[in-house]
Amino acid sequence: MWDDDGRGRERGARGREADDETLASRRILGRETLIVLALSLGASGLSALIGFVGALTRPGGLKDQAARLNGSHAPDRPWLDLAWQVFGIATALVPVLLVAHLLTREPPNGGGSGPGLRGIGLDLRRPGSDLARGAVVAAGIGGSGLLFYLAARASGFNLTVVPESLPDVWWKIPVLIASAIQNSVVEEVIVVGYLLRRLDRLGWTPTAALAASSLLRGSYHLYQGIGGFVGNVVMGVVFVLLYRRWGRVGPLVAAHALIDIVAFVGYALLAGRVGWLPTA
Repeated sequence: MWDDDGRGRERGARGREADDETLASRRILGRETLIVLALSLGASGLSALIGFVGALTRPGGLKDQAARLNGSHAPDRPWLDLAWQVFGIATALVPVLLVAHLLTREPPNGGGSGPGLRGIGLDLRRPGSDLARGAVVAAGIGGSGLLFYLAARASGFNLTVVPESLPDVWWKIPVLIASAIQNSVVEEVIVVGYLLRRLDRLGWTPTAALAASSLLRGSYHLYQGIGGFVGNVVMGVVFVLLYRRWGRVGPLVAAHALIDIVAFVGYALLAGRVGWLPTA
């Protein structure tokens, strides 16, 4: 009888230790997630909020103000400007490298190294499928997103978005394409793949995780105005649902890259040449 009682106390102690380890692990994951966001898109969201408040309190309507992307750092010195462009694109990808490292450090069930970016579906196992799915998603979201932007701006809820204001130099289009790809990799890896994986491990419900990911995506687009926020929240909901269904961020990276490439390069080619495209 005493032996049984002793074994029961031992099992209870082991259970409490396991609970303590689980709680400590969740706290570490929570801090890790906050640090990653503070170094990347969480900080961008706060910056966008401050910029939006500034735009709201500035004289004149939102549509009379401009949100500029992909600007020049040295307009009269093209090689220096190119160096700055490459530097900006490369350093923006550092948080993705951090996420890849953290995912590699995950202890899988069988031991050894974790899945890395392959665990969230960013790899070359299905390039054709990822690109095809991405193209379909881009066509639907890109077209509707453009119409929504034009309507939001006309209604005074959005700034005039200027996707690029680079000088006409030989590297302009390649840099715009590289910038679009960088945006897509950073956003989909961190806001969808990494964040949902961490929130799942932290015990969040799928609905709460969807809301967190979508609102975060909307937050760092607030610099564009209310339309940019709402449109990207809707995009975030769609992307989370597709990720849950496919289990891969690859198609989402492809879709996002195609949307941004069309926006950046299309603006470079059409701005000032067609009447329906707003310019600043």
